[in-house]
Amino acid sequence: MTQTCGFVAIVGRPNVGKSTLMNHILGQKISITSRRPQTTRHQVMGIKTEGDAQFIYVDTPGIHLLEKDRNKAINRFMNQAATQALRDVDCVIFIIDRTRWTAEDQVVLERLATVEAPVILAVNKVDRLNDKSTLLPWLDEVRGRREFAAIVPIAAKHGTNVAELEAEVAKYLPESVHYFPDDQVTDRSLRFLAAELVREKIMRQLGDELPYQMTVEIEEFREEGKVTHISALIMVERQGQKKILIGDRGERIKKIGRDARLELERIVGTKVMLNLWVKVKRGWSDDDRALKSLGYDLD
Repeated sequence: MTQTCGFVAIVGRPNVGKSTLMNHILGQKISITSRRPQTTRHQVMGIKTEGDAQFIYVDTPGIHLLEKDRNKAINRFMNQAATQALRDVDCVIFIIDRTRWTAEDQVVLERLATVEAPVILAVNKVDRLNDKSTLLPWLDEVRGRREFAAIVPIAAKHGTNVAELEAEVAKYLPESVHYFPDDQVTDRSLRFLAAELVREKIMRQLGDELPYQMTVEIEEFREEGKVTHISALIMVERQGQKKILIGDRGERIKKIGRDARLELERIVGTKVMLNLWVKVKRGWSDDDRALKSLGYDLD
């Protein structure tokens, strides 16, 4: 049979469920998630091969308005990363949250105006609609915003209609040899996933207590027999943020480390020795050179 293979960008404003959708499609966690907007900062590729079809999904940072404190270099990087993912793709999944349409949804729609690939609208979190009767009129309304290849109501967290969404995507995969081995699920290294998992546990533990000016850099990733040694540097911008992160008598940083270590052990398949430490580096999130050195590089 003829093989098909194509790139599928998953785009939308922050916190609409892009990473949750990709993780569900792949059947494992590749992109980190939290309730906090802008959790995803990089393009993350998830690869799913089913028979003769290979889907290469690209999870992207949420496209957002650059206003006031959201106009830092890191925010501009995230918008650029999301926009770059739209180049040369075979299909786009544009995710919105239920029957809400915000100014940021409109920004995403405008970014899609020049995209030639078919755009599928995924209306996520429909399981949370208090009044399900509002969905059909809303779908009729949203059809007028642009010509979508398909509109699919989904609940990514529970997998509702996700198979139907994948079937729509499959229609637009071109004939092609597979670009990746059939058993590969991402283009990202274990080192990258380790940094992201530590950052996820921080965001889930601290919520709104810690501002966006926090990142994680892996300084050591070394396998020694049946043990993987990982040292992670957590970087913040102010001394007060460091105190929040460490917590009273170091209890908070211990819990973050414990949660991250347990998940890392499931991923790498060995015992993990995880060492975390916190450093203050003022202004890193608004410094293009610092961002590039920390891996925020579109190249």
